[in-house]
Amino acid sequence: MSLKETIENEYKNALKSKDKNKISTYRLILSSIKDLDIVNRSGPNKKDTDDEDIKKLLKKMVKQRAESIDIYKKNNRSDLLEVEQNEYDILTGFLPKQLGEEETKKICSDIILKLGANSIKDIGKVMGELKKTYADEIDFAKAGSIIKNLLNK
Repeated sequence: MSLKETIENEYKNALKSKDKNKISTYRLILSSIKDLDIVNRSGPNKKDTDDEDIKKLLKKMVKQRAESIDIYKKNNRSDLLEVEQNEYDILTGFLPKQLGEEETKKICSDIILKLGANSIKDIGKVMGELKKTYADEIDFAKAGSIIKNLLNK
């Protein structure tokens, strides 16, 4: 079953259970997917929207929610924080599990050793290898800072 079908099924289940928070979040996701479909069909490189496109969209939406959550925490807006946190939880449920800080650090150091990287100039090689092997599992913003720290030692 495709990711879009899974989201549509979850939306139907939320409608049946009358869960207003989930319904609005799934509508938001499905609306964004439809927008993506339109962009993919109307551009010069016409193609069907696949699971990878949807994952990129969901990652972007998760990042937006995470930024909003930080802002709401700083400003003590618990009412808005709760809504964003619910959306964040639903969105991350459709993405592959991200590796933690320690696991990411171990993987980065293993790749640095494997490639023989020894200076900041090699960061591109290390990131390239990470993207080939762990594309969906690692937060590359965190990985970039970890690699910089490891290569500066």
